[in-house]
Amino acid sequence: MAEVILHIYDVTNSGSDKTNNTIVQINKIFKDGIGLGGIFHSAVQVYGDEEWSFGFCEQGTGVFSCPSGKNPMYTYRENIVLGKTDFSIFKVNQILRELSREWPGYSYDLLAKNCNHFCDEFCERLGVPKLPGWVNRFANAGDAAMEVAGNTAVRLKQAKTEIVSASKIAYRFLVGVTSNATGSPDSAGNSNKSNPKFQTAWFKNMITSGAKPSSSSEVQNREEEMPGQQKGPEAEELQRQNSRHERRFSS
Repeated sequence: MAEVILHIYDVTNSGSDKTNNTIVQINKIFKDGIGLGGIFHSAVQVYGDEEWSFGFCEQGTGVFSCPSGKNPMYTYRENIVLGKTDFSIFKVNQILRELSREWPGYSYDLLAKNCNHFCDEFCERLGVPKLPGWVNRFANAGDAAMEVAGNTAVRLKQAKTEIVSASKIAYRFLVGVTSNATGSPDSAGNSNKSNPKFQTAWFKNMITSGAKPSSSSEVQNREEEMPGQQKGPEAEELQRQNSRHERRFSS
C-alpha cells in the first residue's frame, strides 16, 4: 500500500505580478475566507517523490511529473492525504501509461478538462477519494452554467414548438365548430357551438388542462366529441345561465 497525496498550488503563471497577486488574494478570500474555492493547480503523488499532473501542449501527452511540491510555474499552497492505494508500483505505472495515452496535451480545456479533472480521474483509478469540491469549484461552476444555458435553449425551443402546435389544433377545432353551427338547424346544443363564450371557455380549458393532441386523428376525434357534449364546469354553468334566461323570459 502507498499513500496518495494531493498537492495544491495557487495558479500564478500569468506573467504579470499584479495578476498573480490578485489571484492569490482571490484564493484567500474565496477559499480561506468563505470556503467556496479558488483558482488552483493540483497534482498527485504516489510511490516516490514525484507528483503527476496534466497541462497543455501542442503534441504528445499532457501528463507530466515534477518533484513533489516543486512545480516552478505555480505558488505552492498545501497538501492533502487522500488515502492509500492497494495497487503495487507496477500497477500504478501501468495506470499512468494508460492516462498518458488518453490525455493528450491538445485536449486541455480550462473548464472541461484541466489538471484537476486529471487528478480526479487518477485518484478514481487508484481507488481513493476524489479531490475536495473546493479545488475545482470554479471550473465546475463554469461547466454547470454552460449546461444550464444549453438546456434552457433546448427547452425554450421545445416549448415554442408545442405552443405553435396547440394553437394550430385549437384554430382547426374552432373553425370546425363554426362550420358545424352554420350548416345545422338551431337547437339548444347547436346554439352553444356558435356561441363565442363557449368557444372561449373550451379554448381556456384546453390550455389549463395541458391537452397536447399529437395527431390529426386525435384532432378529428375531439372535433366529433366536443361540440354539444361539453361536460366541464364552465359548460354546465353556461347551461344553468341559459335555463335561468329561458325561465325569466317565459314567465
